[in-house]
Amino acid sequence: MTNQKQSAPDAQAAIEEELIQTVVDSFATCTDDRLKELMQSLTKHLHAFIRDVRLTEDEWNGAIEFLTEAGHITDDKRQEFILLSDVFGASMQTINVNNEVHDNATEATVFGPFFVDDAPQIEIGGDISGGAQGQACWVEGTVKDTEGNPLPGARIEVWEADEEGFYDVQHSDGRVYGRAHLFSDENGKYNFWGLTPTPYPIPHDGPVGRLLESVGRSPMRASHLHFMVSAERQRTLVTHIFVTGDELLTHDSVFGVKQSLIKDFVQQPAGTPTPDGRDLADASWARAEFDIVLPPAAV
Repeated sequence: MTNQKQSAPDAQAAIEEELIQTVVDSFATCTDDRLKELMQSLTKHLHAFIRDVRLTEDEWNGAIEFLTEAGHITDDKRQEFILLSDVFGASMQTINVNNEVHDNATEATVFGPFFVDDAPQIEIGGDISGGAQGQACWVEGTVKDTEGNPLPGARIEVWEADEEGFYDVQHSDGRVYGRAHLFSDENGKYNFWGLTPTPYPIPHDGPVGRLLESVGRSPMRASHLHFMVSAERQRTLVTHIFVTGDELLTHDSVFGVKQSLIKDFVQQPAGTPTPDGRDLADASWARAEFDIVLPPAAV
């Protein structure tokens, strides 16, 4: 026999509904209309969840302890609450809501916790790897608007993990690798050397990691390379590209994969001439193409 959840008796339901209305009404004097809307809607949805699952006091205390630990582990280099938002798909849904589909514009995806301001600048054709270990990868493409016009001087921020799955900021010695910014040329073209992306786990030694383990979910992210692209009068794009054939494309722990962002990272055998004549000492390398389309800023 199926165990069905019981509804609260009418008298109990009335008590619960009265409380909801009381809390909602407590925000009525807020002079910021948007803040009032957010607080009242949050109240309704939060109470609806509590009532829907008939949350126990032990479960409530467990949630408070979880959030407290998430706060304690958060610092200037690690944001556990971003991880929590990511694994619930809340980060990705916020991106969807704020980046509506527009013509042929490149799709956005999650920002991630490892972006750093003031990454070093490289010239077109430069190397972002900073000496990190991994297979060399040539990335090239164009930056255009939705009308097909090149966007010269577009700022292209790129960042990625090394082949072991670590970003530079995850080390404590101040090293800088796997990140840089460059500008598109007069024809909107760009290219650079980086590393072929590899899978890696989100930080899972804290409360979010234990949550994933307890529900049987993997912390692994599909292989990817981050981009943030901006140009005058265009909407700034935050996205990444993913590797065709990666078995994690359908199991990305933060739900960031979009079909349009999956790109071929074509393997080049050792000895294959490189686009700029770089000597790779008889090592294999890869190349990928990523054409970027930015919508107008008003969209």
